[in-house]
Amino acid sequence: MSQTSDVPAAFDAAAATYDKLVDANPGYHNHLELSARRMLLPDNGVGLRLLDAGCGTGASTAALLRVAPQAEIVAVDGSAGMLAEADAKRWPSSVRFVHSRIENLAHAGVEGPFDGIFAAYLLRNLADPDAQLQAFLALLKPGGTLAVHEYSVRDSRFATAVWNTVCTTIIIPSGKLRTGDASLYRYLRRSVNRFDGASAFRNRLRVNGFTEVRSQTMPGWQHNIVHTFLARACP
Repeated sequence: MSQTSDVPAAFDAAAATYDKLVDANPGYHNHLELSARRMLLPDNGVGLRLLDAGCGTGASTAALLRVAPQAEIVAVDGSAGMLAEADAKRWPSSVRFVHSRIENLAHAGVEGPFDGIFAAYLLRNLADPDAQLQAFLALLKPGGTLAVHEYSVRDSRFATAVWNTVCTTIIIPSGKLRTGDASLYRYLRRSVNRFDGASAFRNRLRVNGFTEVRSQTMPGWQHNIVHTFLARACP
């Protein structure tokens, strides 16, 4: 599976059953909300404009909405199937969904500035994460916050072992059972294994111009597997 061309199509194929699969993951929605809360968005989001980059079926959008119910949220995804699942749900008028690859936001009419950007399970799927981080920096207001909610296991042998065990015994078989095709979930396993360790990704954020870079992991079985990476645009 190519990172640049085939990932949105693979998510299209899995879209109809995707929510049921992630709902079976203990903590999935709570962890997204925890990352959104770690952005420390003020005043329930009053007056804020937020970008949900790679919104999928809307789980990350819902997490942002619970944390910042008064914010304007622009939610973008490259998979038409996933976006259709998201758009079919009930949303307030402050939430807008846009079908676009994240690399082509300007062509889709999505422009900054944003007070915050939330990118969940996105960066490891891109061919050029550095270019995207630089694009995010340009979209943020001075002092704006980027939160990257992402798998990162390479700094921990134990986390790597847990991840691969869960993939081979639960995620891949469940994905195949629900969709008849496990290729997306095999790709998930591979992409996480080859993505940056937490320390390397923090350094990637700094190299690409972000400040106040830090990260926190999740509780439960995803400890040292899923992390919130937080950074700011220079004020």
